[in-house]
Amino acid sequence: MAADLYLGLMSGTSMDGLDMVVVAFEEHQIELLHHRQCPLPDELVERLNLLCQPQTLADELHHYALADRAFAEFCAAAVSQFLADLQLAHTDICAIGSHGQTVRHAPSAQPSYTLQLGDANTLAALTGIAVVADFRRKDIALGGQGAPLVPAFHQALFSSSEQPRAILNLGGIANVTWLPGPATGVMGFDTGPANTLLDGWFRRCHPEAPDSFDRHGAFAAQGEVQQELLEHCLADDYFAKPPPKSTGRDDFNLTWLATRAQLTGNQLSEFNPADVQATLIELTARSVAQAMTNWLPNLPETLFVCGGGAYNPLLMSALTAALPQCHWHSTAVLGVNPQHVEAMAFAWLARCYLKKQPGNLPAVTGASRPTVLGGLFLP
Repeated sequence: MAADLYLGLMSGTSMDGLDMVVVAFEEHQIELLHHRQCPLPDELVERLNLLCQPQTLADELHHYALADRAFAEFCAAAVSQFLADLQLAHTDICAIGSHGQTVRHAPSAQPSYTLQLGDANTLAALTGIAVVADFRRKDIALGGQGAPLVPAFHQALFSSSEQPRAILNLGGIANVTWLPGPATGVMGFDTGPANTLLDGWFRRCHPEAPDSFDRHGAFAAQGEVQQELLEHCLADDYFAKPPPKSTGRDDFNLTWLATRAQLTGNQLSEFNPADVQATLIELTARSVAQAMTNWLPNLPETLFVCGGGAYNPLLMSALTAALPQCHWHSTAVLGVNPQHVEAMAFAWLARCYLKKQPGNLPAVTGASRPTVLGGLFLP
């Protein structure tokens, strides 16, 4: 029996690019076949960033509609080129699982909501492939956070029958998954900011840099952690909140950082820029360590890391220092490149939809029940 091929698309909080994967599913086997990352066009990133900042645009609905179509058209062109280069026909793909681009995530609002753009109708029409999208809002409708969704996939891909494991995803937002091994009780939650603040501050300080992120933590390595700023950042209520919980750029952004800096009696602009970057590295490490110490049933002997932050040696050193009792490894030792995991998750969620299998974990999101996630958009 031939494997079913699904395509997963993921553009995260940091907006550093679109990750595309082709994944083969055969019974209980999941195999990554191909991966590509495409940088988002500067004009599109600028539009998306403005939509992430409330009350910055007149006629916001108009700008949302334009970005919705533009992002879908960009994804469709990227997918079509990807498949052509692989010599795959659109008929070879069962479905595209498209996360879309999150521009608002407010699980604590009344009523709660989450918003991802990237018109799935346009994506399906332009690629000729069925699209499964809008994965988060069904969980929200059932009283959940709508995030994180990757723990269910982590369970399918990484769970061990012999011992507990923890998977730490260092994307724009950091989230952790606890896989209890032979016991029951998978859990997961967002620990707080990771690359969204690191990348945002780096771009502000280096608007002309060829990279949109602090490659290898070189900029942060030039600075020193500012303890008072760090403590005011860690005093945010989110870090003391028990799971289930999720967060995003609505909560953690450069405006938030400036407000935290003012609590020290200084403007953010008065700090040495490299010191701020170093402090944000430590903020991620300390908030992850506190969350895991406070909320996981126990600390695992081994931690596996995925997401772009896994490639930042300064961040990994800070995490090792914050939790020295744990052994830190990339998910590469489990056979999956750290950069590919999230896109694979949305290929898996698309398959779950077509198989009518639940894609959420109520213990993670707080939803009232397991449910099939997403909606189907035919070409």
